[in-house]
Amino acid sequence: MVKKWGIPIAFLALWAFCAGPAVRAQESKHLSARGFDSGFELSNGTFNGMLAASDGKIYYVLCAENIDIGAQMYSYNPATDKIEHLGDLTEASREKDLKTVPQGKSHVTFVESNGKLYFATHVDWYSVQGELESMAAPPPGYKPYPGGHFLAYDMASGKFENLAKAPSGQGIISMNMDTQRGRLYGLTWPSGYFLRYDLKSRELRNLGPLYRDGEGGHATLRVLCRALPIDPRDGSVYFTNADGDILRYRYDRDAIETVQGDNLRKDYFGTWNPLTGENMGYGWRQAIWYAPENAIYAIHGRSAYLFRFDPRAERVDVLERIASEPSERSGMYDDFHFGYLSFTLGPDGHTLYYLTEGAIVENGRRVAKYERAPGESRGEKIEDLHLITYDIPAAKYIDHGAVFFSDGGRPGLVNSIAVGKDGSVYCITDIPGKRRHIDLVRIPPVE
Repeated sequence: MVKKWGIPIAFLALWAFCAGPAVRAQESKHLSARGFDSGFELSNGTFNGMLAASDGKIYYVLCAENIDIGAQMYSYNPATDKIEHLGDLTEASREKDLKTVPQGKSHVTFVESNGKLYFATHVDWYSVQGELESMAAPPPGYKPYPGGHFLAYDMASGKFENLAKAPSGQGIISMNMDTQRGRLYGLTWPSGYFLRYDLKSRELRNLGPLYRDGEGGHATLRVLCRALPIDPRDGSVYFTNADGDILRYRYDRDAIETVQGDNLRKDYFGTWNPLTGENMGYGWRQAIWYAPENAIYAIHGRSAYLFRFDPRAERVDVLERIASEPSERSGMYDDFHFGYLSFTLGPDGHTLYYLTEGAIVENGRRVAKYERAPGESRGEKIEDLHLITYDIPAAKYIDHGAVFFSDGGRPGLVNSIAVGKDGSVYCITDIPGKRRHIDLVRIPPVE
Protein backbone atom coordinates (compact mmCIF):
# COMPACT_ATOMS: atom_id res chain seq x y z
CA MET A 1 0.00 0.00 0.00
CA VAL A 2 1.31 3.47 -0.90
CA LYS A 3 2.23 5.50 2.18
CA LYS A 4 2.92 9.18 2.90
CA TRP A 5 4.82 10.16 6.06
CA GLY A 6 4.49 6.47 7.00
CA ILE A 7 0.68 6.60 7.00
CA PRO A 8 -1.42 4.68 4.46
CA ILE A 9 -2.89 7.00 1.81
CA ALA A 10 -6.28 5.29 2.16
CA PHE A 11 -6.34 6.19 5.87
CA LEU A 12 -5.47 9.82 5.10
CA ALA A 13 -8.28 10.03 2.57
CA LEU A 14 -10.78 8.59 5.05
CA TRP A 15 -9.61 11.02 7.76
CA ALA A 16 -9.93 14.01 5.41
CA PHE A 17 -13.41 12.95 4.38
CA CYS A 18 -14.58 12.55 7.97
CA ALA A 19 -12.88 15.72 9.25
CA GLY A 20 -14.39 17.96 6.59
CA PRO A 21 -13.10 21.42 5.66
CA ALA A 22 -13.34 22.88 9.14
CA VAL A 23 -14.19 22.32 12.77
CA ARG A 24 -17.97 22.30 13.11
CA ALA A 25 -19.42 23.36 16.44
CA GLN A 26 -23.16 23.66 16.83
CA GLU A 27 -25.36 25.40 19.35
CA SER A 28 -29.09 24.84 19.67
CA LYS A 29 -29.75 27.63 22.16
CA HIS A 30 -31.77 30.72 21.35
CA LEU A 31 -30.35 34.22 21.53
CA SER A 32 -32.32 37.00 23.20
CA ALA A 33 -32.22 40.34 21.36
CA ARG A 34 -33.14 43.82 22.52
CA GLY A 35 -34.86 46.26 20.21
CA PHE A 36 -34.49 50.03 20.52
CA ASP A 37 -36.75 52.91 19.59
CA SER A 38 -34.82 55.82 18.07
CA GLY A 39 -38.04 57.80 17.66
CA PHE A 40 -38.11 57.86 13.86
CA GLU A 41 -41.59 56.91 12.71
CA LEU A 42 -40.66 56.67 9.01
CA SER A 43 -37.73 54.28 9.41
CA ASN A 44 -37.24 51.98 6.43
CA GLY A 45 -34.99 49.00 5.65
CA THR A 46 -31.27 49.74 6.14
CA PHE A 47 -28.54 47.97 4.14
CA ASN A 48 -25.09 48.35 5.73
CA GLY A 49 -25.30 51.92 7.09
CA MET A 50 -23.60 51.39 10.48
CA LEU A 51 -20.28 51.07 12.31
CA ALA A 52 -18.88 50.28 15.75
CA ALA A 53 -16.46 53.19 16.14
CA SER A 54 -13.30 53.60 18.23
CA ASP A 55 -15.14 55.81 20.77
CA GLY A 56 -17.25 52.79 21.72
CA LYS A 57 -20.42 54.14 20.14
CA ILE A 58 -22.53 52.44 17.47
CA TYR A 59 -23.26 54.81 14.59
CA TYR A 60 -26.18 53.99 12.30
CA VAL A 61 -28.62 55.35 9.75
CA LEU A 62 -32.37 54.80 9.58
CA CYS A 63 -33.59 55.19 6.00
CA ALA A 64 -36.77 56.98 4.89
CA GLU A 65 -38.87 56.37 1.80
CA ASN A 66 -40.48 59.80 1.96
CA ILE A 67 -40.51 62.75 -0.42
CA ASP A 68 -40.05 65.37 2.32
CA ILE A 69 -37.78 63.71 4.90
CA GLY A 70 -34.34 62.19 4.37
CA ALA A 71 -32.53 59.41 6.19
CA GLN A 72 -31.57 60.10 9.81
CA MET A 73 -28.24 59.39 11.49
CA TYR A 74 -27.91 58.32 15.13
CA SER A 75 -25.40 57.04 17.66
CA TYR A 76 -25.93 54.63 20.52
CA ASN A 77 -23.62 54.74 23.54
CA PRO A 78 -23.53 51.35 25.31
CA ALA A 79 -21.84 52.93 28.35
CA THR A 80 -24.78 55.27 29.02
CA ASP A 81 -27.48 53.29 27.18
CA LYS A 82 -28.42 56.51 25.34
CA ILE A 83 -29.34 57.19 21.70
CA GLU A 84 -28.46 60.54 20.16
CA HIS A 85 -29.89 61.96 16.94
CA LEU A 86 -27.01 63.34 14.88
CA GLY A 87 -28.62 64.75 11.76
CA ASP A 88 -30.63 64.49 8.58
CA LEU A 89 -28.60 63.33 5.59
CA THR A 90 -30.40 65.65 3.17
CA GLU A 91 -29.41 68.60 5.34
CA ALA A 92 -25.88 67.24 5.68
CA SER A 93 -25.73 67.19 1.86
CA ARG A 94 -26.68 70.90 1.79
CA GLU A 95 -30.01 70.22 0.07
CA LYS A 96 -32.47 71.29 2.74
CA ASP A 97 -35.56 73.13 1.37
CA LEU A 98 -34.50 72.57 -2.27
CA LYS A 99 -37.64 70.43 -2.90
CA THR A 100 -35.58 67.69 -4.51
CA VAL A 101 -35.99 63.96 -3.96
CA PRO A 102 -34.15 63.59 -0.61
CA GLN A 103 -31.13 61.59 0.46
CA GLY A 104 -33.24 58.70 1.74
CA LYS A 105 -30.51 56.15 2.46
CA SER A 106 -26.98 55.41 3.36
CA HIS A 107 -26.31 52.04 1.76
CA VAL A 108 -22.65 51.75 2.76
CA THR A 109 -20.57 50.70 5.75
CA PHE A 110 -18.96 53.69 7.46
CA VAL A 111 -15.16 54.00 7.54
CA GLU A 112 -13.38 55.74 10.43
CA SER A 113 -10.25 57.80 9.85
CA ASN A 114 -8.62 60.54 11.97
CA GLY A 115 -11.66 61.13 14.14
CA LYS A 116 -14.14 61.26 11.27
CA LEU A 117 -16.64 58.83 9.81
CA TYR A 118 -16.73 58.68 6.02
CA PHE A 119 -19.79 57.38 4.19
CA ALA A 120 -22.12 58.08 1.27
CA THR A 121 -25.80 58.73 0.60
CA HIS A 122 -28.29 57.03 -1.65
CA VAL A 123 -31.83 57.48 -2.97
CA ASP A 124 -34.89 55.78 -1.47
CA TRP A 125 -37.56 56.94 -3.92
CA TYR A 126 -38.31 53.97 -6.16
CA SER A 127 -40.66 52.57 -8.70
CA VAL A 128 -40.81 48.78 -8.26
CA GLN A 129 -41.67 46.33 -11.02
CA GLY A 130 -41.22 42.74 -9.93
CA GLU A 131 -37.72 42.52 -8.45
CA LEU A 132 -36.45 45.58 -10.34
CA GLU A 133 -36.25 48.99 -8.75
CA SER A 134 -35.91 52.16 -10.79
CA MET A 135 -35.78 55.81 -9.89
CA ALA A 136 -39.35 57.08 -9.47
CA ALA A 137 -40.37 60.39 -10.98
CA PRO A 138 -40.75 63.17 -8.42
CA PRO A 139 -44.31 64.32 -7.68
CA PRO A 140 -45.52 67.73 -8.92
CA GLY A 141 -43.65 70.56 -7.25
CA TYR A 142 -40.49 68.52 -6.60
CA LYS A 143 -37.23 68.28 -8.51
CA PRO A 144 -35.42 65.04 -9.48
CA TYR A 145 -32.88 63.37 -7.24
CA PRO A 146 -29.66 65.45 -7.40
CA GLY A 147 -27.25 62.56 -6.81
CA GLY A 148 -25.66 60.85 -3.84
CA HIS A 149 -22.95 62.50 -1.75
CA PHE A 150 -19.70 61.51 -0.13
CA LEU A 151 -19.95 62.82 3.44
CA ALA A 152 -17.76 63.03 6.54
CA TYR A 153 -18.93 63.28 10.15
CA ASP A 154 -16.60 64.63 12.84
CA MET A 155 -17.21 62.54 15.97
CA ALA A 156 -15.83 65.24 18.30
CA SER A 157 -17.59 68.33 16.92
CA GLY A 158 -20.71 66.63 15.59
CA LYS A 159 -20.39 68.49 12.28
CA PHE A 160 -20.96 67.06 8.82
CA GLU A 161 -18.80 67.86 5.80
CA ASN A 162 -20.17 67.62 2.26
CA LEU A 163 -17.29 66.31 0.13
CA ALA A 164 -18.59 65.56 -3.37
CA LYS A 165 -21.70 64.62 -5.34
CA ALA A 166 -22.15 61.73 -7.76
CA PRO A 167 -22.75 62.71 -11.40
CA SER A 168 -25.93 62.36 -13.46
CA GLY A 169 -28.31 62.11 -10.53
CA GLN A 170 -26.89 58.73 -9.48
CA GLY A 171 -27.06 57.36 -5.95
CA ILE A 172 -23.98 55.84 -4.28
CA ILE A 173 -24.77 52.23 -3.43
CA SER A 174 -21.27 50.96 -2.48
CA MET A 175 -18.30 52.72 -0.87
CA ASN A 176 -14.98 52.13 0.81
CA MET A 177 -12.05 54.29 1.82
CA ASP A 178 -8.30 53.87 1.51
CA THR A 179 -7.39 55.56 4.79
CA GLN A 180 -3.63 55.46 4.07
CA ARG A 181 -3.89 57.31 0.76
CA GLY A 182 -6.91 59.49 1.51
CA ARG A 183 -9.13 58.12 -1.25
CA LEU A 184 -12.85 57.36 -1.27
CA TYR A 185 -14.28 54.91 -3.80
CA GLY A 186 -17.86 54.28 -4.79
CA LEU A 187 -20.20 52.57 -7.22
CA THR A 188 -23.27 54.47 -8.34
CA TRP A 189 -26.83 53.28 -8.79
CA PRO A 190 -28.38 52.50 -11.18
CA SER A 191 -25.70 52.80 -13.89
CA GLY A 192 -22.65 51.42 -12.08
CA TYR A 193 -20.16 54.29 -12.45
CA PHE A 194 -16.93 53.72 -10.53
CA LEU A 195 -15.99 56.91 -8.65
CA ARG A 196 -12.87 57.89 -6.82
CA TYR A 197 -12.50 61.00 -4.68
CA ASP A 198 -9.16 62.31 -3.43
CA LEU A 199 -9.40 64.11 -0.09
CA LYS A 200 -6.22 66.16 -0.58
CA SER A 201 -6.88 67.45 -4.09
CA ARG A 202 -10.72 67.32 -3.72
CA GLU A 203 -10.83 65.78 -7.18
CA LEU A 204 -13.73 63.51 -8.08
CA ARG A 205 -13.15 61.27 -11.07
CA ASN A 206 -15.70 59.08 -12.83
CA LEU A 207 -14.06 56.02 -14.41
CA GLY A 208 -17.19 55.23 -16.37
CA PRO A 209 -19.94 52.61 -16.26
CA LEU A 210 -18.66 49.08 -15.69
CA TYR A 211 -21.91 47.10 -15.53
CA ARG A 212 -23.41 47.54 -19.00
CA ASP A 213 -26.86 48.96 -18.16
CA GLY A 214 -26.31 48.41 -14.44
CA GLU A 215 -29.57 47.97 -12.55
CA GLY A 216 -31.48 50.11 -15.01
CA GLY A 217 -33.71 47.25 -16.09
CA HIS A 218 -32.64 47.03 -19.74
CA ALA A 219 -31.67 44.05 -21.87
CA THR A 220 -28.08 44.11 -20.62
CA LEU A 221 -28.93 44.52 -16.93
CA ARG A 222 -26.19 43.65 -14.43
CA VAL A 223 -26.57 43.72 -10.64
CA LEU A 224 -24.03 46.00 -8.93
CA CYS A 225 -21.44 44.89 -6.40
CA ARG A 226 -22.10 46.02 -2.81
CA ALA A 227 -18.59 45.55 -1.35
CA LEU A 228 -15.27 47.16 -2.36
CA PRO A 229 -12.42 45.72 -0.23
CA ILE A 230 -9.07 47.49 -0.51
CA ASP A 231 -5.57 46.02 -0.41
CA PRO A 232 -3.69 48.50 1.83
CA ARG A 233 -0.32 47.40 0.46
CA ASP A 234 -0.80 48.98 -2.96
CA GLY A 235 -4.18 50.73 -2.81
CA SER A 236 -5.92 48.32 -5.18
CA VAL A 237 -9.73 48.17 -4.91
CA TYR A 238 -11.49 44.89 -5.68
CA PHE A 239 -15.09 44.29 -6.73
CA THR A 240 -17.07 41.77 -8.77
CA ASN A 241 -19.85 41.56 -11.31
CA ALA A 242 -22.76 39.17 -11.77
CA ASP A 243 -20.83 37.32 -14.50
CA GLY A 244 -18.30 36.26 -11.87
CA ASP A 245 -15.38 38.45 -12.94
CA ILE A 246 -13.14 39.96 -10.26
CA LEU A 247 -12.32 43.57 -11.14
CA ARG A 248 -9.41 45.58 -9.80
CA TYR A 249 -8.85 49.33 -9.63
CA ARG A 250 -5.11 49.97 -9.89
CA TYR A 251 -4.05 52.93 -7.78
CA ASP A 252 -0.70 53.13 -9.52
CA ARG A 253 -2.34 53.49 -12.95
CA ASP A 254 -5.66 55.07 -11.93
CA ALA A 255 -7.37 52.47 -14.12
CA ILE A 256 -9.54 49.37 -13.87
CA GLU A 257 -8.69 45.87 -15.11
CA THR A 258 -10.12 42.36 -14.89
CA VAL A 259 -8.21 39.86 -12.76
CA GLN A 260 -7.04 37.10 -15.11
CA GLY A 261 -5.88 34.40 -12.71
CA ASP A 262 -9.27 33.31 -11.34
CA ASN A 263 -12.96 34.17 -11.15
CA LEU A 264 -16.11 33.36 -9.17
CA ARG A 265 -17.84 31.12 -11.70
CA LYS A 266 -17.79 28.18 -9.30
CA ASP A 267 -20.09 25.16 -9.41
CA TYR A 268 -20.49 25.33 -5.62
CA PHE A 269 -22.18 28.73 -5.93
CA GLY A 270 -24.91 27.41 -8.24
CA THR A 271 -25.94 28.23 -11.79
CA TRP A 272 -26.97 31.83 -12.38
CA ASN A 273 -28.18 33.98 -15.23
CA PRO A 274 -26.35 37.34 -14.94
CA LEU A 275 -29.15 39.06 -16.88
CA THR A 276 -31.68 38.74 -14.07
CA GLY A 277 -32.02 41.35 -11.36
CA GLU A 278 -33.32 38.81 -8.84
CA ASN A 279 -29.92 37.84 -7.41
CA MET A 280 -26.23 38.78 -7.30
CA GLY A 281 -25.30 36.17 -9.90
CA TYR A 282 -21.75 34.94 -9.32
CA GLY A 283 -20.57 38.11 -7.57
CA TRP A 284 -19.72 38.32 -3.91
CA ARG A 285 -22.37 39.76 -1.62
CA GLN A 286 -20.07 41.04 1.13
CA ALA A 287 -16.28 41.05 1.44
CA ILE A 288 -13.67 42.17 3.99
CA TRP A 289 -9.90 42.60 4.00
CA TYR A 290 -8.14 40.20 6.39
CA ALA A 291 -4.74 41.70 7.19
CA PRO A 292 -3.00 38.66 8.79
CA GLU A 293 -3.17 36.81 5.47
CA ASN A 294 -3.24 39.81 3.11
CA ALA A 295 -6.38 38.30 1.64
CA ILE A 296 -10.05 39.02 1.05
CA TYR A 297 -12.67 36.90 2.78
CA ALA A 298 -16.02 37.08 1.06
CA ILE A 299 -19.37 35.38 0.91
CA HIS A 300 -21.43 34.39 -2.09
CA GLY A 301 -24.87 35.68 -1.25
CA ARG A 302 -27.44 33.10 -2.19
CA SER A 303 -25.41 29.96 -1.51
CA ALA A 304 -23.68 31.36 1.63
CA TYR A 305 -20.34 29.83 0.63
CA LEU A 306 -17.36 31.46 2.31
CA PHE A 307 -14.26 31.86 0.17
CA ARG A 308 -10.84 33.44 0.27
CA PHE A 309 -9.24 35.48 -2.51
CA ASP A 310 -5.49 36.05 -2.61
CA PRO A 311 -4.91 39.22 -4.70
CA ARG A 312 -1.22 38.59 -5.42
CA ALA A 313 -1.68 34.95 -6.40
CA GLU A 314 -5.01 35.79 -8.11
CA ARG A 315 -6.51 32.64 -6.61
CA VAL A 316 -9.93 31.86 -5.13
CA ASP A 317 -10.19 29.11 -2.51
CA VAL A 318 -13.73 28.02 -1.62
CA LEU A 319 -13.73 27.19 2.10
CA GLU A 320 -17.15 26.02 3.24
CA ARG A 321 -20.80 26.89 3.43
CA ILE A 322 -21.60 29.02 6.50
CA ALA A 323 -25.37 29.15 6.15
CA SER A 324 -27.45 28.47 9.26
CA GLU A 325 -27.82 24.87 10.40
CA PRO A 326 -31.50 24.72 9.37
CA SER A 327 -30.62 25.92 5.85
CA GLU A 328 -27.73 23.47 5.59
CA ARG A 329 -29.94 20.58 6.69
CA SER A 330 -32.61 21.57 4.16
CA GLY A 331 -30.03 21.74 1.36
CA MET A 332 -31.67 24.92 0.09
CA TYR A 333 -30.49 28.46 -0.61
CA ASP A 334 -31.42 31.31 1.71
CA ASP A 335 -34.84 32.75 1.00
CA PHE A 336 -33.59 36.29 0.33
CA HIS A 337 -32.59 36.33 -3.34
CA PHE A 338 -29.55 38.57 -2.93
CA GLY A 339 -28.15 36.98 0.22
CA TYR A 340 -27.22 38.87 3.35
CA LEU A 341 -24.87 41.85 3.70
CA SER A 342 -24.64 41.30 7.47
CA PHE A 343 -21.12 39.84 7.39
CA THR A 344 -18.15 41.46 9.13
CA LEU A 345 -14.91 40.93 11.02
CA GLY A 346 -15.18 41.15 14.81
CA PRO A 347 -13.09 43.26 17.20
CA ASP A 348 -10.70 40.37 17.93
CA GLY A 349 -9.48 40.67 14.33
CA HIS A 350 -9.96 37.01 13.41
CA THR A 351 -13.62 36.07 13.93
CA LEU A 352 -16.18 36.58 11.20
CA TYR A 353 -19.76 37.37 12.22
CA TYR A 354 -22.66 36.58 9.94
CA LEU A 355 -26.38 37.19 10.44
CA THR A 356 -28.39 35.02 8.10
CA GLU A 357 -31.70 33.20 8.00
CA GLY A 358 -32.58 29.62 8.73
CA ALA A 359 -34.91 27.56 6.63
CA ILE A 360 -38.43 27.64 8.09
CA VAL A 361 -39.81 24.10 8.04
CA GLU A 362 -43.43 23.15 8.64
CA ASN A 363 -44.66 19.57 8.53
CA GLY A 364 -41.31 18.48 7.20
CA ARG A 365 -41.32 20.93 4.29
CA ARG A 366 -39.53 24.22 3.83
CA VAL A 367 -41.90 27.15 3.45
CA ALA A 368 -41.31 30.75 2.42
CA LYS A 369 -42.52 33.41 4.82
CA TYR A 370 -42.29 36.39 2.55
CA GLU A 371 -45.44 38.39 3.08
CA ARG A 372 -44.59 41.52 1.12
CA ALA A 373 -44.52 42.58 -2.50
CA PRO A 374 -41.30 41.57 -4.30
CA GLY A 375 -38.78 44.42 -4.37
CA GLU A 376 -40.25 46.28 -1.40
CA SER A 377 -37.89 46.91 1.49
CA ARG A 378 -40.55 46.92 4.18
CA GLY A 379 -43.42 44.66 5.13
CA GLU A 380 -44.30 41.46 6.93
CA LYS A 381 -41.32 39.14 6.56
CA ILE A 382 -40.83 36.32 9.03
CA GLU A 383 -37.22 35.17 9.21
CA ASP A 384 -35.53 32.54 11.31
CA LEU A 385 -32.53 34.79 11.95
CA HIS A 386 -29.35 33.01 13.14
CA LEU A 387 -26.00 34.34 14.31
CA ILE A 388 -23.01 32.52 12.79
CA THR A 389 -19.37 32.97 13.76
CA TYR A 390 -16.35 31.63 11.91
CA ASP A 391 -12.90 31.70 13.51
CA ILE A 392 -10.50 32.10 10.57
CA PRO A 393 -7.26 30.63 12.06
CA ALA A 394 -9.11 27.68 13.61
CA ALA A 395 -11.50 27.28 10.65
CA LYS A 396 -14.23 26.86 13.27
CA TYR A 397 -17.91 27.44 12.42
CA ILE A 398 -20.58 27.92 15.10
CA ASP A 399 -24.29 28.48 14.63
CA HIS A 400 -25.15 30.19 17.92
CA GLY A 401 -28.86 29.73 17.41
CA ALA A 402 -31.97 31.63 16.41
CA VAL A 403 -32.59 35.22 17.53
CA PHE A 404 -35.75 36.18 19.41
CA PHE A 405 -37.07 39.22 21.22
CA SER A 406 -38.30 38.85 24.81
CA ASP A 407 -41.95 38.75 23.66
CA GLY A 408 -41.25 35.90 21.23
CA GLY A 409 -41.13 38.11 18.15
CA ARG A 410 -38.50 37.61 15.48
CA PRO A 411 -36.17 40.11 13.75
CA GLY A 412 -36.53 40.43 9.99
CA LEU A 413 -35.09 42.31 7.00
CA VAL A 414 -31.53 42.15 8.35
CA ASN A 415 -28.79 43.43 6.05
CA SER A 416 -26.55 45.37 8.42
CA ILE A 417 -24.13 44.47 11.19
CA ALA A 418 -21.65 45.99 13.63
CA VAL A 419 -19.84 44.27 16.50
CA GLY A 420 -19.13 46.30 19.62
CA LYS A 421 -15.96 46.18 21.69
CA ASP A 422 -17.57 43.73 24.13
CA GLY A 423 -18.70 41.40 21.35
CA SER A 424 -22.31 42.56 21.27
CA VAL A 425 -23.77 42.30 17.78
CA TYR A 426 -25.82 45.21 16.47
CA CYS A 427 -28.01 45.39 13.38
CA ILE A 428 -30.97 47.26 11.94
CA THR A 429 -34.03 45.03 11.74
CA ASP A 430 -37.79 44.90 11.60
CA ILE A 431 -39.03 44.91 15.21
CA PRO A 432 -42.56 43.55 15.72
CA GLY A 433 -44.75 44.55 18.64
CA LYS A 434 -47.18 47.29 19.59
CA ARG A 435 -45.40 49.68 17.23
CA ARG A 436 -43.85 47.63 14.45
CA HIS A 437 -40.82 49.53 13.20
CA ILE A 438 -37.32 49.17 11.79
CA ASP A 439 -34.63 50.17 14.26
CA LEU A 440 -31.43 49.27 16.10
CA VAL A 441 -31.18 45.83 17.72
CA ARG A 442 -28.55 44.42 20.10
CA ILE A 443 -27.66 40.74 20.48
CA PRO A 444 -25.54 40.04 23.61
CA PRO A 445 -22.01 38.64 23.26
CA VAL A 446 -21.64 34.94 22.49
CA GLU A 447 -18.85 32.65 23.60
